[in-house]
Amino acid sequence: MNEIAIITNKANHLIDPVLHFWGWEIPVYLFLGGLTAGILVLSATLILLQRHREYRWAGSGLLLFAPVLLSLGMGALFLDLEHKLYVWRFYTTFRLSSPMSWGAWILLLVYPLNLLLIAGTLRESFPAVHGWIQARLRGRSADLTARLFAWSERNLRRVAGFTLPVGLGLGLYTGILLSAYVARPFWNVSVLAPLFLVSGLSTALALVMLVTADSREHRFFSRVDLFVVLVEILLLFLLGFSMFTSTATQQAAVHLITGGELTHLFWIFFFALGLALPLFIELMELRGAHVNRRVAPGLILFGGLMFRVVVVKAGQLTSWISN
Repeated sequence: MNEIAIITNKANHLIDPVLHFWGWEIPVYLFLGGLTAGILVLSATLILLQRHREYRWAGSGLLLFAPVLLSLGMGALFLDLEHKLYVWRFYTTFRLSSPMSWGAWILLLVYPLNLLLIAGTLRESFPAVHGWIQARLRGRSADLTARLFAWSERNLRRVAGFTLPVGLGLGLYTGILLSAYVARPFWNVSVLAPLFLVSGLSTALALVMLVTADSREHRFFSRVDLFVVLVEILLLFLLGFSMFTSTATQQAAVHLITGGELTHLFWIFFFALGLALPLFIELMELRGAHVNRRVAPGLILFGGLMFRVVVVKAGQLTSWISN
């Protein structure tokens, strides 16, 4: 007699009736990782174009925020790990086919490159901070720090050239991490990676507008963000179009945001408040209207977080197998 073993996950409460093993930590990690990627891409591009002195916050100031933001994001990711003591194993190997392996090594590269960019731009952009650091160091540490600053300033564009692809890789990785899950139809869309990258760049531009006191810098990056937001809306259209014209399973997945339980979260809290309203405000500012300069960038940052909340939740609610 032949015996057949049938294995099912239907008895697992974390999988049946829907997948729900990711909580708030993953959207926060994806948001802060995308924001950091946007900062690196923006600053590195301005340095390569030799315009970082012209726009102090976009070219160098945000680099001071990036390690803190990324560390907070990785802290959220660490909280989500089931076996926290084994996180070091990510760095004992490298697998070309694993998005998580790529992400772990990209994250490791971000910190030294970010530090070198800070060291290379600090003297010109924030001389008071540079002087404060130098004044508090003594002996060998002061000598090593001075050499680090000098080397970074001499090789600033070279470091920026390395940082740009790393920043792009980090921004794309936050989307690839989800799209690689082929069993989740809402995530398994190729346009998700560039959409996450563009969204991360938009949030970085919003952060510039939020922190800068230079009206010229604010106005310039408001115009740039207008274009980026329009590209993001186009990519969202392509995301919806690719799912509506795909299999019945993906059509059912996209229904979550077009009439299903995530419709209000997507269209009100993300699209309306996080994209359409700040786009309208930025257009009004270009026409000379006086609007609080922090409203639009604040809404864009909120929308960037809500987008990731919706995507992570939607992916866990959908499956190729009918429950």
